[in-house]
Amino acid sequence: MKVMVIVKATKNSEAGVMPSENLLAEMGRYNEELVKAGIMLAGDGLHPSAKGKRIQFSGGKRNVVDGPFAETKELIAGYWIWQVRSMDEAVEWARRCPDPMPNEESELELRPIFEAEDFGAEFTPELRAKEEALRAELERQQKA
Repeated sequence: MKVMVIVKATKNSEAGVMPSENLLAEMGRYNEELVKAGIMLAGDGLHPSAKGKRIQFSGGKRNVVDGPFAETKELIAGYWIWQVRSMDEAVEWARRCPDPMPNEESELELRPIFEAEDFGAEFTPELRAKEEALRAELERQQKA
């Protein structure tokens, strides 16, 4: 199963406070462990929401809203995509994570990523074939 591990934003991450050299080194070692174990598929840190935008959908209209966004506890400072055998395995790996926001309350949120089987009969063979073709094209582009 794939999971997204969400690093929740904090007051400091939203203020643009950069991690220390020590934290960068700790996270580098942790990421290396994840890669060597075949767990980590992707991961990145995100700029504060002040540099972001949101697109709001309402009644067929789209409205662009500039950051920053108010509720820090609802924001994301970074993420990983992991391939694990179970949610228990993901939790086990997450418990080993260095504190992503030293000197602040911090939190990781683990969320399963939908697999094709999760969509049931509505995800027809034709739609599955199109999805598989798109994923194959993405892989080709990433390798190029």
